[in-house]
Amino acid sequence: MQAYERVQKARGAARPTALSLINAVFTGFFELHGDRVFADDRAVVGGLAQLDGAPVTVIGLEKGSSVKDKVERNFGAAHPEGYRKALRLMKQAEKFGRPVVTIVDTAGAYCGIGAEERGQGRAIAVNLMEMMRLKTPVISIVLGEGGSGGALALAVADEVWLFENSVYSVISPEGAASILYKDPAKAAEAADSLRLTAGDLASFGLIDRVFSEHNDNFERAFMDVKKELRVTLRKLCGLNKEELLELRWRKFRAMGET
Repeated sequence: MQAYERVQKARGAARPTALSLINAVFTGFFELHGDRVFADDRAVVGGLAQLDGAPVTVIGLEKGSSVKDKVERNFGAAHPEGYRKALRLMKQAEKFGRPVVTIVDTAGAYCGIGAEERGQGRAIAVNLMEMMRLKTPVISIVLGEGGSGGALALAVADEVWLFENSVYSVISPEGAASILYKDPAKAAEAADSLRLTAGDLASFGLIDRVFSEHNDNFERAFMDVKKELRVTLRKLCGLNKEELLELRWRKFRAMGET
């Protein structure tokens, strides 16, 4: 499958959303709201849940299912208050010793005037900084699109996982084509150049695991994720805080060296 075909699969209307994964993998999800500064951003869902009876904080970029839901959730494009809400929940998890699982599915952070006025760039930058030094395990799962800083703001993690048709890139193929070729119609060509597929990213050592989608059988794929979460969180929770931070620092410091 060509890179742009995978982009289209990642954006597909039938593709499950973050809430679908949360409800399939975790139990007792209790959503928490607001950033304690401005508002509650419905593009970001987050709260408390359990994995095999153990507490975990789960945060996801939610695109929505129905047309009305998609509009209310801004198609998964978060405002700064969404990223501040996510960080609030991550710091809460750190305080109470809960691991964090984030689910990424966004074309990018919202770039409207209001978002810029309320500090979109700063909100993303603060998340990057704070996640790097968060003293609790973090696993990030790219479910569909992982676009630009809007995705990275929830993906500075001890492990980053993708599904086989997920994509993860600094910019959308259309955006790259507009800049590089002055023609957004060359998005397929740009997608090849961006090397944004799960296979490409794994070959560069930028992600840690790729999950099969079992021919769109996401019920089975989500069970694979659940099994891997059990193992990986057990391993990460067994590290002391200094070891956890050192390994995370080494992981990101090594990127681009080969």
